[in-house]
This record gives sequence, C-alpha cells and structure tokens, in this order.
Amino acid sequence: MSASPSLPAPGGLEIRERVAVTGIRKAVATTLSRSRREIPEATVWQDVDATELLALRARLKRQAEAEGSSAPSLLALIGRFVLAGLSRHPELATRVDTREDGEQEIVHFDGVNLGLAAQTDTGLVVPVVRHAERLSARELHGEIGRLVGAARDGSISGKELTGGTFTVNNYGVFGSDGATPIINHPEVAILGIGRILDRPWAVDGELTVRSITTLTLAFDHRVCDGGTAGGFLDFVARCVEDPTTALADL
Repeated sequence: MSASPSLPAPGGLEIRERVAVTGIRKAVATTLSRSRREIPEATVWQDVDATELLALRARLKRQAEAEGSSAPSLLALIGRFVLAGLSRHPELATRVDTREDGEQEIVHFDGVNLGLAAQTDTGLVVPVVRHAERLSARELHGEIGRLVGAARDGSISGKELTGGTFTVNNYGVFGSDGATPIINHPEVAILGIGRILDRPWAVDGELTVRSITTLTLAFDHRVCDGGTAGGFLDFVARCVEDPTTALADL
C-alpha cells in the first residue's frame, strides 16, 4: 500500500512500509484500547521471596521423574495460590455490567475462569481454563499446557480464548522484572509475574541471598479499593513464600 502524500513521514524520513492492523493484533488492540478507555485502573506490587517455592518445585519434579509423571509448573502452583486468593477476595474476579437504564452493576460469578496470557507467533492470546477453582495444581498444570500448546500451534478454539474472569501474565519468561499489565477487558484485574532473580534479602535479621520475584496486580477501582487489592496480593505473596503450608490448606 502506498503512503498518502498528505501524511509525510516525521523529520523527512521516507515511509518504508505500511502494515494493516488485522487478525489477532487487531483484536488485541481493540480489547486493550477499550480497557484503557473504560477502566479506572490502579496498580499495586510486592517483592516476594520465592526461594521455598523453587525448592518445592524441585522436590516435586524429582518425585515426578521417579514416578514417571509430571510435576506442576511454577505457573500452575502460583495459579493455584491465585485461585485461593480469589476465593477470599471474589471482587477481583467479577465484571462491571451496564444495565439498560445506564446504571452499573458488579456481577459476581460461581467460580473462576482463569486466563493465562501466552505469546504466539501471531501475537498475544489468553487461553482460558474454565472453572479453574475445581482443579488441583497438577490438574491445572495439565490444562495450562494443553491450552498454551494449542494456542501456539493454532489449533485452539475461539471458545477457549473467551470467557475469562481473571488473568495471570508471566512476563518474567521474557526477562522482565516488572511491568504495569493492562487489564483484559471486561475482566477487572490481572496479576503479573516478573522474573525470579537472586538478590540480597534480610531473613531473621541476617542478610543472605534469596530468589526474589515481583508480583504486580492491576485492578479496576470501581469494584474494590486498595485494601482488597493489597490483601489479595499479600495472600498470594505469603503462599509463594511458604508454599508447603499454603498447599496443605488449599
């Protein structure tokens, strides 16, 4: 497509190419633009000691290898903590609906459809685990693997990409320490997970090296205030820091 002469390139540069915004990229742009327009978004974050979570994952992996099975991934374990947190703070898995008379309602659901942001060759997609609260960490791991695999090979169905009520975005796999994730409209919250790094950390008054990550929660201020958002984030953080105790209570 040729450049319009009425739209010269900035600073005298020549336009090399114009690429139409279509397909998944267009769908992502539409959803995220609507999110920014409609949602009064706020963000909270917390640095978290993931040392014990990594140790637990290593033990589960060794056990699974000995049994010829698979162990839950870190994402599946954190996903399970997220689901437990949402049972305590259900406002973060709701939607804001506008009635015909113009008034708004906060709509609560019986369960959680958990979205997992995944990068594919065609762009960012969010496969959805339906009624994720019914799954164990191991079952959640299997379903995440199935959906993300289908998304990346192009076999995922449209139904499996819709209907989410809360999203987890593990951008740490791309080397990012943190970010300000955009809520996946019409959801009202999203949790971001940064990469895990060895950092100096105080434990019982002594300085040591621990494996630290940053958890970030973006939330719709219409459905809750900072107390709820902070309470949810702190619950997930405490589960990450003491996962054995957390899993025993889930």
